[in-house]
Amino acid sequence: MATIFTKIAAGEIPSYKCAESEDFYAFLDISPLAKGHTLVIPKKVEDDYIFNLDSKTYEGLWAFARKVATALKAAVPCKRIGVAVLGMEVPHTHIHLVPLKTEADMDFRKEKLSLDPAEMKSIASSILAEYEKL
Repeated sequence: MATIFTKIAAGEIPSYKCAESEDFYAFLDISPLAKGHTLVIPKKVEDDYIFNLDSKTYEGLWAFARKVATALKAAVPCKRIGVAVLGMEVPHTHIHLVPLKTEADMDFRKEKLSLDPAEMKSIASSILAEYEKL
């Protein structure tokens, strides 16, 4: 059975796309810690634990995440991009990329932002435009 993230990558569920390759997909978290909080996933591998991925998928995912992080930092003002791999909420490997101004911005226990669809679309479009320049 396909995960919600597999359905998002396949276009069956709408998302705010930030980047895409043949094997990987990046989209905005709908409950972000910060503006631009992006999730990066493998499209075809649904394992819920990153260290179970085969070497090609694991290395490809990190290379894709690096490129997305570069685009994200160019699109969203921040000091750096924080990275987290938790995998507790959706059973599909995913990397969180979070624009940071301080370390406290990476606290997953804090209240999430609620951004309107127009702002989410604008942020995703900005990240995608930066990604396509790379």
